[in-house]
Amino acid sequence: MTAVNLPDDGGLDDRVPFLARLETEDRQALLALGRELGFAPRVVLLHQHEPSSHVLFLTQGWTKVTAAAANGYEALLALRGPGDIIGESAALTGRPRSATVTALEPVRAVAVEHERFKEFLARSPDVSFALLGLTSDRTRAADRRRLQFASMSVRERFAALLLDLARMHGRRTNAGIELAVPLSKQELAGSVGASREMVQRLLKELRTREAVATGRRALLITRPDVLRRIARSEQADP
Repeated sequence: MTAVNLPDDGGLDDRVPFLARLETEDRQALLALGRELGFAPRVVLLHQHEPSSHVLFLTQGWTKVTAAAANGYEALLALRGPGDIIGESAALTGRPRSATVTALEPVRAVAVEHERFKEFLARSPDVSFALLGLTSDRTRAADRRRLQFASMSVRERFAALLLDLARMHGRRTNAGIELAVPLSKQELAGSVGASREMVQRLLKELRTREAVATGRRALLITRPDVLRRIARSEQADP
């Protein structure tokens, strides 16, 4: 997936994956501790609430991170791709996993057992600080998103979300910017705190304004300028 260069729409800062923060020698030594695994699209890599025994380092493909509430409502928390680490929080705290991670496309990852991972961190201060920096960046990005969304209507949040997805996971085509991650309406709804029905209405409005085109798990942004004006509470001509 190739990120599209769009103007900054006040979305989340671009992330530097964990493995990219490490020196080559540290990265190779860390990956050598584990075993490589492959996952087909829609296969779950980690299950929410399950006991934790290993961390995963993604080397190929994209995943979605979701969490389900007791009433069944599911929220999309993040997208993780090549170079990212997942499952590290449960590894360090010993608590059950706080989210489910699912492959969006063919994924390859290296699994490292908890004890081996923690022993490596204990003797590698540079890697420990890199992990601390990643955790801090993720927390800051989540705080920024909550602050941004708190002042927005659902309509504005949805436009901002689409712009953020386009910037981070968009593929430019002759017809527009194609979102390269196959997300359902429910997953989009969970990301902005809305219902699936609300997202359907918003997508219908955006199609009417020729800002997007949709298909089965496919979304094409044809007029990002309209989304930017909606996200900024400005009126845009259809």
